[in-house]
Amino acid sequence: MIYAKLSEAKDYRGIHPRLDRALELLTPAFLQTVGTERQPLEGDALYVTRFDIQTSTDEARLFEYHRRYLDIFTVTKGRERVDIAAPEAVSVADHSGDYWGGAAKAEQGMILTPGRFLVLFPGDAHRPGMAVSEPENISRIVFKILIEED
Repeated sequence: MIYAKLSEAKDYRGIHPRLDRALELLTPAFLQTVGTERQPLEGDALYVTRFDIQTSTDEARLFEYHRRYLDIFTVTKGRERVDIAAPEAVSVADHSGDYWGGAAKAEQGMILTPGRFLVLFPGDAHRPGMAVSEPENISRIVFKILIEED
């Protein structure tokens, strides 16, 4: 997991070529161009989407993790808490493709505000969409990056 400022994105280059490309695009100017339709940057291997949602106080929401994809989360509007748990703590109740979801106890919460980003590597269990204090409308940008090839 990486939690940093957008201005520090360049410091994390060199881990994976597709991650490098996404980190280069992690600028306020690019983020403002992202729409709610999936925008392929390298087909299914790298794409980005904006989600306009309301955060939740529902602590029973499911955690999720992935095995093949890395996620980058950032917000352009509002504040979002992303809870983190160990993947082995997730009692998987739902699985589809590269998504494993289930209940778990949050070990920590990362607060996303405009200007910050969170990289979630395969196996990093997370519960996005949580309210910092009260529910609020946010715009979250998510980059999906294929790390583990078949």
